[in-house]
Amino acid sequence: MKLARCLLGILTIVILNPMSVCRVSNADEGMWLFNDLPLEYLQKKYGFKPDEKWAEHLMKSSVRFNVGGSASFISSTGLVLTNHHVGSDTLYKLSTPERNIMEAGFLAKTHAEELKAPDLELNQLVNIRDVTGEVKGAVTDGMKPEQAVAARRAVIAKIEKSALDETGLRSDVVTLYGGGRYHLYQYKKYTDVRLVWAPETAIAFFGGDADNFEYPRYCLDACIFRVYENDKPAKIEHFLKWSENGPSADELTFVSGNPGRTSRIFTMDALRFQRDVRMPFMLNGLRRQEILLQQYGLRSTENARRARDDLFGVQNSRKARLGMLAGLQDPTVLAEKQKAEDVLLAAVNADPKLKPLATAWDSIRETTKKRGELQGKGVSLTSSLFSIAMSIAMMAEEDQKPSGERLPEYSEAGRESLLQQLYSEAPIYEDLDQVLLADSIARTLESRGFDDAVCQQILAGKSPADRASELITGTKLKEVANRRKLVEGGLKAVEASDDPLIQLARTVIPEIRKFRTITDQLDEQDKQAYARIAEAKFATQGTSTYPDATFSLRLAFGPVAGYEQNGEAIPAWTKVGGTFEHEEKHKGQADYKLPESWKKAKDSLNPNTPFNFVSTADIIGGNSGSPVVNSKLELVGLIFDGNIQSLTGDFIYSDKQARSVSVHSSAIREALQVVYGAENIVKELGK
Repeated sequence: MKLARCLLGILTIVILNPMSVCRVSNADEGMWLFNDLPLEYLQKKYGFKPDEKWAEHLMKSSVRFNVGGSASFISSTGLVLTNHHVGSDTLYKLSTPERNIMEAGFLAKTHAEELKAPDLELNQLVNIRDVTGEVKGAVTDGMKPEQAVAARRAVIAKIEKSALDETGLRSDVVTLYGGGRYHLYQYKKYTDVRLVWAPETAIAFFGGDADNFEYPRYCLDACIFRVYENDKPAKIEHFLKWSENGPSADELTFVSGNPGRTSRIFTMDALRFQRDVRMPFMLNGLRRQEILLQQYGLRSTENARRARDDLFGVQNSRKARLGMLAGLQDPTVLAEKQKAEDVLLAAVNADPKLKPLATAWDSIRETTKKRGELQGKGVSLTSSLFSIAMSIAMMAEEDQKPSGERLPEYSEAGRESLLQQLYSEAPIYEDLDQVLLADSIARTLESRGFDDAVCQQILAGKSPADRASELITGTKLKEVANRRKLVEGGLKAVEASDDPLIQLARTVIPEIRKFRTITDQLDEQDKQAYARIAEAKFATQGTSTYPDATFSLRLAFGPVAGYEQNGEAIPAWTKVGGTFEHEEKHKGQADYKLPESWKKAKDSLNPNTPFNFVSTADIIGGNSGSPVVNSKLELVGLIFDGNIQSLTGDFIYSDKQARSVSVHSSAIREALQVVYGAENIVKELGK
């Protein structure tokens, strides 16, 4: 895909809807679409009404990481700011036993020293177009779920491919309001991305798992990359200026990022399923994997390094889901959701024109029951090399179909991004891969039963550990050249392959397809149901409401504000000086030891420099790395977490105690100057 030929200046985008009127009553709730911002609400409450130019600049200054996070352009020379934990996937892949960048940090003094990421893709949203009519028009009344799935999939693939061919931009159709709306998001892609600076993990994740999702915090959870074009630093038109002093108390701030997923449109039946079935199942799997990775890491220092990134991800997911589950187990949360559902249903049933929409709740009750019956019955094997084998084998089969009939992840529009991942030169550690595969085989046996026919095919007469050893040591997929040969050889090459992981993939694909077909049909049924619920909401509450998060760009906002917890006033700020006090308070405890670079710089650092701060902005997972800006579009902070009270945000928003947590812009700048001696970077910030 040749993006250089696309001029951003000639792209058409509708940024703001002048008729937008916010209907949200719960404080500053909302992850708002950039083409439907709550203008009147902002004007009425804060006396600030962003115009089209303001919104376009912030949108095009924002960046999405394909590994699951957000970022922003912070210079005209291609610098990109995100979290250390968002960048950790690349830091891990760039690390070696001799040079552990993840733990020790990194600083490039010159462009020549910047390290190229092996498979990182960054996306800059440049265009949004409403394609609801085209997508909905493909599904007609009377279609069976499987017919509707095929029709919707075909029209989406056609829209994406046509947009790609026309503009050269990555083109994704995004489902909004559970299926009530569909928008085409078009992105400029950057695939030559290089690491410029990362601090040590000891300060980026200071306090470790114990402080994760807690506040007060003292973390420099930040790192900087640079995007290149034609082997030179990219020239960026839209980037954020760097604030001189950061935000003041009670100042309105804005967060532009890519929240991953929320479920606020869910019915009570769907929420009960999450509470009683889905969340407990996921937590059991996460706890199991956490113990597995911890035990693997205890074998040696090198093992601990290899498992570090996976372990952090598992621990983070475990703690996040525990918070979500706690919210669903809180009677007051469910009572509020039940009340809202009762009010909506009463309004629907009271209006003869709307009453047919009430069947949506019955439909979701039906699909939820079926999902419960399927829980844990599929085949889920965990291994980097097996994932590669599955992608190659599935792609070979899917390529036999027209693009519009393929599974979405194998459509022509997304082929370049898929191949970038498959051909990645990032290291894969066979011993870790073997441990993960063996445990996932054992877990599949437990959920499906040892005597299950598919389980017996997976085992091939061996124990999970022996089978995993045979598969991982015998595969040739560790070499990128062998992956490329199979991809280019297509179905014939895959069918003729004697690679054990390719053969295993072909063995389980029929079962995976069977479950995928069922879940796709359930998803389609839910899409149609939630589209009716969205229609009911639009009819009774107005159309200017925000949709659930979809890992696409959104705007949240709220003032910088502390809160009260257990009778104690929690200040909005922490300070650099408090970091050293926090270390002393936890002396001898793991994860509370500051790196030597900070201890050496202690006397030179200004102890009163703000370090972390909280605001009421409505965020969720995926917002990590989002820029926090003021009304003048100056970068004042970097989102890196939410507090424990914010974890119910998947289902409900509250500003009583829930807070987003950010690194202060002044702390980042001072650390670069005083601790790391990175004057070369500081000179570029915001310029």
